[in-house]
Amino acid sequence: MTRIARIEPIHIAYPDSNDFNTTRRTVLVKVETSDGVVGWGECIAMWPEACNAVCTVINEGFLPLLRDHEAEDIDGAWTLMRRHVFWYGEGGIASLAISGIDMALWDIRGKVAGKPLYELFGGLRQERLLANASAHVNKRGMDACVEEVAGFFAAGFRSTKLGFAKKGESNIGGDPDTDVEFVRRLRERLGPDAGILIDIGNGVRWDADTAIDVANRMAEQEIGWYEEPLYPTDDAGYRKLRASTSLRLASGEREFTEAGYRRQMEFIGAIDVYGVDPARVEGITGFRRVDALCTQHGKVINAHAWSTAITTAASLHLSLASPNAEIFEFKPFPVVVQDEIVTEKIWHRDGWAYPLTGPGLGIEVREDVVRRIAA
Repeated sequence: MTRIARIEPIHIAYPDSNDFNTTRRTVLVKVETSDGVVGWGECIAMWPEACNAVCTVINEGFLPLLRDHEAEDIDGAWTLMRRHVFWYGEGGIASLAISGIDMALWDIRGKVAGKPLYELFGGLRQERLLANASAHVNKRGMDACVEEVAGFFAAGFRSTKLGFAKKGESNIGGDPDTDVEFVRRLRERLGPDAGILIDIGNGVRWDADTAIDVANRMAEQEIGWYEEPLYPTDDAGYRKLRASTSLRLASGEREFTEAGYRRQMEFIGAIDVYGVDPARVEGITGFRRVDALCTQHGKVINAHAWSTAITTAASLHLSLASPNAEIFEFKPFPVVVQDEIVTEKIWHRDGWAYPLTGPGLGIEVREDVVRRIAA
């Protein structure tokens, strides 16, 4: 019987060219079995103190708990971890820590079985997904921002998701009229067939009436969805927005648990597209539970894969095995954790995301690169 022998969290830090080489952080997790099979996972904690806290939870809480546990008993390990953190773990740091270990155990299961993860999930529900260039609107001047996005489509992407009010040189996200004009000019530049998704983002603080006004003006440009124009817990605001616009509304990437998504679907009822991150939502196991809720409630699921190639791989398997996904997000700029951390970069072909066919996550992690960027 294969058992868990070692669990190692690795805090990494790297410059992200998507944001002017701002230092971005995350925690990778390496799990090794008693017979030498290695699985990789990720916990997207991002801030230094959060990454350090995740490492502490794994080293001092989960490693003693799971050492010698049967490696393929993923449901049992997931339940043990959740029960262990019952006092402090319905979301937050504990959910991040669970995510990385769960992802690594699924990687191990696929490697032991000699199958890609999507086969363990019941097979492909979709042969391919539209490749989406997911980026921040952060260059100086509206013309530069429009032309940058046009460059994504020239490079073969068929869709783009654009985050407003991010760090950088742009004023997009600072004024509703400017934001609407940017989307108008973008549609004019790209033509009627380009997929445009707008992520208003954490840097914006609108009230519901402003969000409604912007939504209805952006709807004229036929955007695919309108993401988090209000704070994620503004339940009354989202209900008002839902009743006042035809646009699809997206949210969820800052949720942690199946219970949190169920609450949104059953009691709020305003969101059409749910962003779900397997490196945040208690792993592959957590993602699949949320995906089942999306099926039950007729919602779209979108893997928030904007981190390392490890999370990208997990998200791609999960998305292609789901009937609820429409697109797949890629970082359109080079970054070490996508380009160098695995032996073969995960990338689109002719504007489509296709399955990875290797066992487990289907990637070979370059541990020398991981150690090089360890914090």
